[in-house]
Amino acid sequence: MKKIGILTSGGDAPGMNAAIRAVVRKAIYHNVEVYGIKNGFQGLIEGNIEEMNVGSVGDIIQRGGTVLLTSRSEEFKTDEGQQKAIEQLNKFEIEGLVIIGGDGSFRGAQKLTEKGYPCIGIPGTIDNDIPGTDFTIGFDTALNTVIEAIDKIRDTATSHERTYIIEVMGRDAGDIALWAGLSGGAESILIPESKEDFDGIVNRLKRGKERGKKHSIIVVAEGVGSGFNFGDRIQEATGLETRVTVLGYIQRGGSPTASDRVLASRLGGRAVELLLENKAGRMVGIQNNQLIDHDILEVLSDEHSVDLGMYNLSKELSI
Repeated sequence: MKKIGILTSGGDAPGMNAAIRAVVRKAIYHNVEVYGIKNGFQGLIEGNIEEMNVGSVGDIIQRGGTVLLTSRSEEFKTDEGQQKAIEQLNKFEIEGLVIIGGDGSFRGAQKLTEKGYPCIGIPGTIDNDIPGTDFTIGFDTALNTVIEAIDKIRDTATSHERTYIIEVMGRDAGDIALWAGLSGGAESILIPESKEDFDGIVNRLKRGKERGKKHSIIVVAEGVGSGFNFGDRIQEATGLETRVTVLGYIQRGGSPTASDRVLASRLGGRAVELLLENKAGRMVGIQNNQLIDHDILEVLSDEHSVDLGMYNLSKELSI
């Protein structure tokens, strides 16, 4: 293999640039040309492609977002859109692709692999919701962003003796809420994977008030419901003054943590190795701190799950 392409797709995640850097430099080290595809699959369809060199990825390892830009493409989901993408790959003589993103990106990678273009997927999403890997690129950075916010909000909650509801990202996965809630000392954590009884949350808050507790922090994953609606219910049921903070897209940005930079570098390097080994339709990941790879179809057919042991521990520690 003499020419490979790389693109980022779907939502951006801190550490994507570190992965791009690793892919480009690993490939060049092995005398392979690398072509950057901007704006994801839509950019591939439109031929927004240019060759990258060592300097193209200089000073990007510390930057959040993605220098290749990203988008979601409805056109690529069609056979016609996929054929246009293949025509561009043929035009640039690109023999293999590295695709950084989440499950939607991996579905695109699988489609191209089925049509004869070897693709390797790198899991990049702050939600940490990809089966087959312990962690995805961006999760650790997003987690630390949330923890920093919780610590600051706790200062205000203590000063004003209030209950604070903090809504975090996680439409279908509760990893951010669970890890941030446990590490931030939240009194309650609501995640899509486990519907906690509302009366139980209310009783916990009332018990805390009876023993003189002045404030409480409740972390809610967006997939459970609106933080504002939940805050209204809490205030009505307990009489406690309640405030709501929705962290939103602040969780996506920022300089990646050392953990995300190292993870991205390792996954990017391994993705290139798999292409050079003539592997296709694989996703690289990490389990027990060891690099692994799975068939993308197996990843897409599996379901993500959270550690319910951690969830139960969070309730035990919030008595």
